[in-house]
Amino acid sequence: MILTITLILSFLVAINFLLLIFSCNKTTKKVENKKPRILRVQKPTPTLVSNQLPIGQFAATGS
Repeated sequence: MILTITLILSFLVAINFLLLIFSCNKTTKKVENKKPRILRVQKPTPTLVSNQLPIGQFAATGS
C-alpha cells in the first residue's frame, strides 16, 4: 500500500517537472535599435498612458 502511494506520487512529481521544463515561455533577447529617420519636424503629440505590457514581457500567472 505504501509502495503504491510512493510510486504514484513519484510519477506525478516526475510529470510535473516535465511539464514545467517544456511549458515555460522562452523569450529571445533580440535588441532592435532601429530608429526612424526624421524627415520633418512634427508638433509634439500628447502622451497616451497604456496598461498594456511592453513587447516581450509576459504577465504574471501566479505559478
